[in-house]
Amino acid sequence: MKRGIAVLVSVSALCGVAYFTASKWAIRHETITFYDASRDNRAVPVDIAIRRDKEMQANAGMITMPVAVINHGNTVKNTEYGFLANIFAARGYLVVSPQHDLPTDPPMVTKPGEIYVGRLPQILRGVANIHLAMQEMKKVQPNADYEKVTMVGHSMGGDITMYFAKQYPDEVKKVVTLDNLRVPFVTAGKFKILSFRSTDPQFKADAGVIPTDEECEKAGIQVVKTEFQHNDMRDTGPDAAKNSIQGMLDKFLSATDSEVAPVDTQSSPPKILEPGPVALMAPAKS
Repeated sequence: MKRGIAVLVSVSALCGVAYFTASKWAIRHETITFYDASRDNRAVPVDIAIRRDKEMQANAGMITMPVAVINHGNTVKNTEYGFLANIFAARGYLVVSPQHDLPTDPPMVTKPGEIYVGRLPQILRGVANIHLAMQEMKKVQPNADYEKVTMVGHSMGGDITMYFAKQYPDEVKKVVTLDNLRVPFVTAGKFKILSFRSTDPQFKADAGVIPTDEECEKAGIQVVKTEFQHNDMRDTGPDAAKNSIQGMLDKFLSATDSEVAPVDTQSSPPKILEPGPVALMAPAKS
């Protein structure tokens, strides 16, 4: 009997691995470049990730796909967050990753003492890119929910994400950030927020960015303190970092998505537990 249970568990684990492996290979990536006439025809390349079977169902008008927008860090390519895009795409999301900065853009000049340390122009540019991408994607794939999207971002992309959520809360379904450092968290409680924090001594959040324990509990914010470095949180990072983030992100989505999942979700939302070297901790007070 015990041997039978062990075999069953092993088979179940193998099936789970096979599912995610198959899902990864079933995800299609494509880059489309849109042009913004209101900004001198600015080019906005967008990487799209989508599960092929869900794409066919959407094209047939059978489903409306949820949308996730992934925002890259400063000077990082929009294609360097495939480990995040694949998690969302595997769950049936249409994933849209705009390229916010171009080689022709002037370098970012930080200005201590100014709002977001002088980064507001770059943040506003990112917001404009997101709105353009959503507008144009409606023509490419009309059977997706662009009215309420899941916003995701790393570093500067996390600041763009949080700023977008603050300015356009009715357009946001949930928020995931990885080490956003300048823009304070939205604490209105209109949507769930998951944030991964590094222990990188060179990348510290500004005072007032991370909410207090009480604010987090009241607003539905989950702050995850990791052992990883700031730049580990993208495709070039170590597998340990990416696997841990993927595991906790998948649990978060299982708890907050009612209709979208690669496997059956539990009847009651699961708590986010510690996967490997990542520990769920209260936010550090500034």
